[in-house]
Amino acid sequence: MQLKAQVMDQAAIGRALTRIAHEILEKNKGTDGLVLVGIKTRGAPITQRLAKKIADIEGVTVPTGEVDITLYRDDLTHKDNSKDPELKGTDIDDELENKTVVLVDDVLYTGRTVRAAMDALMDISRPGNIQLAVLVDRGHRELPIRADFVGKNIPTSQDEVIVVQLHETDNEDEVSIYEN
Repeated sequence: MQLKAQVMDQAAIGRALTRIAHEILEKNKGTDGLVLVGIKTRGAPITQRLAKKIADIEGVTVPTGEVDITLYRDDLTHKDNSKDPELKGTDIDDELENKTVVLVDDVLYTGRTVRAAMDALMDISRPGNIQLAVLVDRGHRELPIRADFVGKNIPTSQDEVIVVQLHETDNEDEVSIYEN
């Protein structure tokens, strides 16, 4: 893959997450009944950043969690037994029953990851409401899923790949477009 363009640097990511935090608070009229849940892997650190920004704005610590969608993916094949899926574990401390859960991920593409995450959440509990926050929406949906909160819309071709790098997982913050 060849780098086509860097579309967000550390400052742009920070500004986008600040805006998303404000939008979450505005839409939900504060933090009552709010739980942030990151989709592993890169949704988890974004969740923690959003929780910190909300705490800075409102002075309230919002419960957070992480959901592992590995076993809920629709592209796991049972024919290839030589490679078992790597489970990363789900960790949600707060009760989700009748709460507003904001699912958080790095990139929204086909919608299949979000569908898997919603299935995983529903197996845990029955949230009153599920909202979706993503750092990047690149289009090309295969399922009728739309983000409630978007850091940046980046229209792409099918030959392009969005790569999100976060300090917590990759030692740097940037969003880039690569071309095959």
